[in-house]
Amino acid sequence: MTFRRIYILWGLTAIFLLGLLLYPILPGVNLQPYWVLVGMTALFYAILASSWALLAGYTGQFSFAHMAFMGLGTYTAGILIRDTGIAPWMGTVAGVLMTGIVGLLIGYLCLRLRSTYLALFTIAFAEIFRLVVKAEVKITGGPNGLELPPYQRPEALERLLKAIFPYWDANPYVPAYYYMALLFFLSLLFMFFLVRSRFGLFFRAVREDEEAAAALGVHVVNTRVLAFVVSSMIAGFAGIVFHHFIGLIVPDQMQIVRMSLVIAMAVIGGSQNLIGAAIGAIFIHFALELLQEIRMPLAVLENLLFLENWGFSVDLQAGVLRTNAWRMVAFGILLMVTLRFAQNGLISPILDWLARKEAAEEVAKRFRAQREMDRVDDVEAVEETTTASTVTEGD
Repeated sequence: MTFRRIYILWGLTAIFLLGLLLYPILPGVNLQPYWVLVGMTALFYAILASSWALLAGYTGQFSFAHMAFMGLGTYTAGILIRDTGIAPWMGTVAGVLMTGIVGLLIGYLCLRLRSTYLALFTIAFAEIFRLVVKAEVKITGGPNGLELPPYQRPEALERLLKAIFPYWDANPYVPAYYYMALLFFLSLLFMFFLVRSRFGLFFRAVREDEEAAAALGVHVVNTRVLAFVVSSMIAGFAGIVFHHFIGLIVPDQMQIVRMSLVIAMAVIGGSQNLIGAAIGAIFIHFALELLQEIRMPLAVLENLLFLENWGFSVDLQAGVLRTNAWRMVAFGILLMVTLRFAQNGLISPILDWLARKEAAEEVAKRFRAQREMDRVDDVEAVEETTTASTVTEGD
């Protein structure tokens, strides 16, 4: 029996959502705090990568400020909560609005120019902001970071969730994981509907040809600014929620190296596909965690002791091979291979292949139906002409 590709796509989507829901109790994870935290962090990076893809993949604007916006929103919320005593959710709203305002200012300053200037400006902005946060010890906590209070979750909701998920309070990271999963789902859904709207058409038109888009009535600068502000606010929102559950943010989390990691995640997944970028981020984060320690039989490890001369660590007692910095080398090689042979990522082409066939079949179906209707109309027209001619001849 042959299944259409759209059924495969929906099946994979269902499996992904089910895995997202059951992740904390999957074999190997088994409610371990460390692996639940890894899953929660992977969702955080997935939100960042997909929101960066909204800007770079759909409008062609290259920004290095995503981690800075994440930090800007988080520090704004944390400082307001600490100094004014407002509720954490109010601090969250204020932090998101701050990222939107700063994103709007940067957008109108830079987005009238080409994307190269935006990239250079955002690098400078990200580094200046990180250094200021690190230097202002009295306000931000400096290198030691800023503590954030936990969210006060509604008791009625907590009781309901405990009844649905018996393992809800197995450890502090389980509720945090599910709230991050909900934020991931809602942000991805919002961006999906945005790119499917007329604004999404404007984004792609600006990406492909600015002059042609402007000639057709698209306001190029406003379209770029809209994408920049939305992606910045989503990054800020993700950072605030994530660090409220972690309880601490430090300036080093806004380093350009971490921003490069987010960009690489989006590129490997597919920067022109929101879901592809998100899955790429989840895959890369788990791969980097799993490659830290590779379990092997003792007999194999004894033959790999020479790798210690190359920067690896062989622990015979624990039965693991520690890759240390070599896991980042493998990640870099994967990125170079992707850029050379799969410029639209490794995951996005698969999703496009699954969806494009159904779209092509739908277009062909409509075309055949239209042709059939035209043929029927032609036949009816001929019959009417023939009838009219016969009546005329009879007269």
